[in-house]
Amino acid sequence: MKAIMVMYDSLNREMLETYGCDWTLTPNFKRLAERAIQFNQCYVASMPCMPVRRELHTGRMNFFHRSWGPMEPFDDSMPELLKKAGVYTHLVSDHQHYWEDGGCTYHTRYSSWEISRGQEGDVWKADLSYKYDKKTVFKYKEKMLRDGANRLMLSHDQINRNEMNTEEKTSQAVTFQNGIEFIDRNYGEDNWFLQIETFDPHEPFYSLPSDKALYPHQFLGDAEAEADWPPYSPVQEDPNTIEHVRYEYAALLSKCDRYLGKVLDKMDEYNLWEDTLLIVNTDHGFLLGEHGWWGKTTMPIFKEIAHIPLYIYDPRRKDKIGIQRESIVQTIDLAPTLLEYFGVAIPKDMKGKSLNQVMDDDKPIRKYAVFGYHGSQVNVTDGRYVYMHAAKNPEEPVYEYTLMPTHMRAMFQPAELQDAELAGPFSFTKGCKVLKVRKTDMMGDTTKFGSMLYDLKQDSTQNTVIHDPEIEKRMKGYIKECMLENDAPKELYSRLGL
Repeated sequence: MKAIMVMYDSLNREMLETYGCDWTLTPNFKRLAERAIQFNQCYVASMPCMPVRRELHTGRMNFFHRSWGPMEPFDDSMPELLKKAGVYTHLVSDHQHYWEDGGCTYHTRYSSWEISRGQEGDVWKADLSYKYDKKTVFKYKEKMLRDGANRLMLSHDQINRNEMNTEEKTSQAVTFQNGIEFIDRNYGEDNWFLQIETFDPHEPFYSLPSDKALYPHQFLGDAEAEADWPPYSPVQEDPNTIEHVRYEYAALLSKCDRYLGKVLDKMDEYNLWEDTLLIVNTDHGFLLGEHGWWGKTTMPIFKEIAHIPLYIYDPRRKDKIGIQRESIVQTIDLAPTLLEYFGVAIPKDMKGKSLNQVMDDDKPIRKYAVFGYHGSQVNVTDGRYVYMHAAKNPEEPVYEYTLMPTHMRAMFQPAELQDAELAGPFSFTKGCKVLKVRKTDMMGDTTKFGSMLYDLKQDSTQNTVIHDPEIEKRMKGYIKECMLENDAPKELYSRLGL
């Protein structure tokens, strides 16, 4: 048995033809959907990038206890469990967060791994002749739409773009070539799992002229500055700029589609459809001006972020090709699905469920999906309603529970750890107590938006908040049930008013 996962970052399902978009060019996603099972009710759980990947490994929710951070010593890692069971696991990726402090324990769980550099200001090539002068600052204000990002990141991004000035040098191209090389070498072998993971179509939406040409339009902004890197903030741009940014995303999306096609070509060439599981997924979506927002981290988790695409081809289910499923599933279900496929025991701490019965006959594995950011609103959907629950007592502190005290790009500073204490153990920490560290940076906390309820049947675009005490009570009950199942910290119940 073999398995391939093709994973994207910030893939907005609303922009894919198979999910209803009528203007983007994604023929290989359509080609995939004709062979695979398409899941129409797949949701995130913990947001954003590395919390999602922790869930991909552990099959359990992350955001009740922890924000962005590495794998923990007590975590069950799906690729590592496969490796220990004799399944060779290989990761190819250009997702630069894997080699930062906050993600440094993920890629080493695999049997082997390869990286390609250059995404999003990755500190890659050193070009000391590059000067961040006033003209460049102005151009990057346009590139970022508003100045506010890290200057070093912007500087490195320009150096990286200069390095990736041809198709074959771009990070995504190198990543997929590495993945295809693995397939070419090992298609005749058995018992392997390949994860091809690209950072695209995450911002910045950098693509070459051939992809941009797929979406001709007139941008009225600075001709020398590509407005392709939206900030995580409310939209303040004019309609022409908004349209331009969406076309820039679409161009990168079409590139993602083209490289997906190369994997499908290899499935055809070696007839891997006979014995190879194929999963195509993403970590979360992205707002491209919808609801008046850019990005994914400082606003409520609207459906463009939370409701994500998922396709699975299972060679044991050749009679299920080209069908769609409506049962609610989440990212936490992928780890147990892969373990079951290879006949590896699913650890008791994994709360996700194998997707077998959903694939077979659309039999539900859960009534609802809970999702959110650490310390922010806690959201829940039953497929009909989405309820975003804000803290009732927001003045109560939020804590990080960890044995790996790192942020995205830096370790916790001594000042943050002065009052740390040991807590736990929790049900999933294998008897280990963990550091309890007060969270001091609450930027991006969506509690300020209050609690909101939406009826997706009557308002699929989530534009109108409704009020229904009975429905809200039921949805709060789902959140509390999920918190109990995941052994959420006690103070979180008080903070949320549950």
